[in-house]
Amino acid sequence: MRSLLSSRKRFDDLSEQEILALAISSEEDDAQIYRGFAARLRGDYPSTAAVFDGMAEEEDGHRAALIELFRSRFGEVIPLVRREHVAGFYARKPVWLMESLPLEKIREIAGDMEFQAERFYRAAAGRVTDAATRKLLGDLAAAEAQHERRADDLAETHLTEEAVDTEDRNAHRQFVLTWVQPGLAGLMDGSVSTLAPIFAAAFATGDTWNTFLVGLAASVGAGISMGFTEAASDDGELSGRGSPVKRGIASGVMTTLGGMGHALPYLIPHFWTATIIAVSVVFIELWTIAWIQKRYMDTPFWRAALQVVFGGALVLAAGILIGSS
Repeated sequence: MRSLLSSRKRFDDLSEQEILALAISSEEDDAQIYRGFAARLRGDYPSTAAVFDGMAEEEDGHRAALIELFRSRFGEVIPLVRREHVAGFYARKPVWLMESLPLEKIREIAGDMEFQAERFYRAAAGRVTDAATRKLLGDLAAAEAQHERRADDLAETHLTEEAVDTEDRNAHRQFVLTWVQPGLAGLMDGSVSTLAPIFAAAFATGDTWNTFLVGLAASVGAGISMGFTEAASDDGELSGRGSPVKRGIASGVMTTLGGMGHALPYLIPHFWTATIIAVSVVFIELWTIAWIQKRYMDTPFWRAALQVVFGGALVLAAGILIGSS
């Protein structure tokens, strides 16, 4: 289960100096990612690579403007503040993890990057009181919005399939961020983390009713924990992941359902009948999780199956062995 505590600083607690430092480091990262995309695409899609080169140069211009403003207000020393230091701030995957992505996926990632950057600059502009700083942050938000439209245009110019409508993509993106990601995390946590206590109780006692009670307690407890953790981890303002209440509900409900799936069979009085059904439910749950990861998270199915099904099987075996000992 995810930790209930986080050592990262909340965005609302950042000073104006730290907000500018965060903006500078973010522009540096984004420019590097765009140059990585350009290098990856230059051989097969030179026009698209040129677009990313131009976007990287514009990010360099943003960074230079931010540094000049920082220097005029706070001096020469820029504190190190990065995305991973701020709770709820959007994350970027390392460039080396994106080397084999197809053009369509790269275009989608670029659109997400600019969408997130625009949200950050609009939120940051609302936090500062200095007029020049607010103006620059507002101008950068507008520039990032223009970048997002340019990333959308890549599909029409360079992809063989018809471009997906921007509003539909945004709606799909929001659905995945708000419901699918936290729900999947909850389903995985509930399905896997409750295996050991439920099957250990089953094989230790041979009592189906008490096993059901253990499963019910483990599932509900895990659901409450995951729900509150998800809701408290990110208010959604910067990451664009949507309402923390919705995400908390998705995570909490799916965590509970993940555990209850293999607890409910123990309402059947006959021990081995209940156990065989429960084990069957476990494998259905694990393969369903692997499919969801493939469908919505772009995880290769064989990798998802190896991680989820094999890992879940190990936890199941551990619970049975402990209960039988």
